Amino acid sequence: MEKPQKMPKVAKVKNKAPAEIQITAEQLLREAKERDLEILPPPPKQKISDAAELADYQQRKRKTFEDNLRKNRMVVSNWIKYAQWEESQKEIQRARSIWERAIDNDHRNITIWLKYAEMEMKHRQVNHARNLWDRAVTVMPRVNQYWYKYTYMEEMLENVAGARQVFERWMEWQPEEQAWQTYINFELRYKEIDRARQIYERFVMVHPEVKNWIKFARFEESHGFINGSRSVYERAIEFFGDDNSDERLFIAFAKFEEGQKEHDRVRVIYKYALDHLPKDRTGELYKAYTIHEKKYGDRSGIEDVIVSKRKFQYEQEVAENPTNYDAWFDYLRLVENESNQELIRETYERAIANVPPAKDKNLWRRYIYLWINYALYEELETEDLERTRQIYKTCLELIPHKVFTFSKIWLLYAQFEIRCKNLQV
Repeated sequence: MEKPQKMPKVAKVKNKAPAEIQITAEQLLREAKERDLEILPPPPKQKISDAAELADYQQRKRKTFEDNLRKNRMVVSNWIKYAQWEESQKEIQRARSIWERAIDNDHRNITIWLKYAEMEMKHRQVNHARNLWDRAVTVMPRVNQYWYKYTYMEEMLENVAGARQVFERWMEWQPEEQAWQTYINFELRYKEIDRARQIYERFVMVHPEVKNWIKFARFEESHGFINGSRSVYERAIEFFGDDNSDERLFIAFAKFEEGQKEHDRVRVIYKYALDHLPKDRTGELYKAYTIHEKKYGDRSGIEDVIVSKRKFQYEQEVAENPTNYDAWFDYLRLVENESNQELIRETYERAIANVPPAKDKNLWRRYIYLWINYALYEELETEDLERTRQIYKTCLELIPHKVFTFSKIWLLYAQFEIRCKNLQV
């Protein structure tokens, strides 16, 4: 009878407390990395001595690449490495086949098209490259890189007519500003001034911005077409109108005329701009006008600039606070010195339209003097008695007589009627 087998005794743990130094998984991995336990030695270098060994090597590499593609077809780098390896083996037809497979897999990938075309150009396969660029710009006409490289290739091949044709196809898509500028520079390299001018004409219609019109005008000036440059500036001002004009356009136009020593034209441009542009968009215009008058103007011209600048400041003040009657008085005093009857009346009407917000006599006191000055101006300067009478009546109707009144306005109205010998009023 066999004796039962005895199990070994389990050693008792004398100390169940945690160890003072804990070992973590991170420490184990770090130690393995430091000792290079996971790094495999590089494979030994192979020397290929005959065609059979080369074919065997190529077969193994191709199998590796194909396996990588089967695992994940969407990794672009796998396709690129495969095609470039075939290219390095002088297997251009195989490389071309791989690029075509990559395009079938993801025809919207820009890198694939660029690398493919670069391979064709590097091996001077001009027709292949040209066909490839044609396909690329057809599939993705908004990718400017294709067009830039396509036109550059044609120009390097000295196929100027072909490059121009590609540019024209590109411009039909109305690309970014830099693309138009590239086309213009292309024509200028071949001294095609008229063609460049025609491109500018289309450019400013597609991208109608002030800076582009200025570029067009400076192009004309730089090639000696002074009247053409002036015409471009005038067309630009007409194109944008008063609502959309920019002070940069007028400043550029004025500096152009200054360069032609047409100082009277410069003054007309600045004054036109100051009269038609909104006051909040004429800060730089005043500075440029002042500098011009200090250099070329006489005393009256400088005074005109100063007056215009002060008017601009008063416009800003009354725009910020319409009930700032002191600013209105200063503004009106300045306007009356110009003796422009229509402008003076318009300014008075704007001033009296700002009725005090509360029925407080202290607030109304300065306001009433606007009416008084308006009436005196009409009576003494324009001698329009009927208009003066209407101003007094309107003012009296406006005053809240139940709360307060102003004896001065009653007296002035009465004295006016006495002077008119209208005693029955």
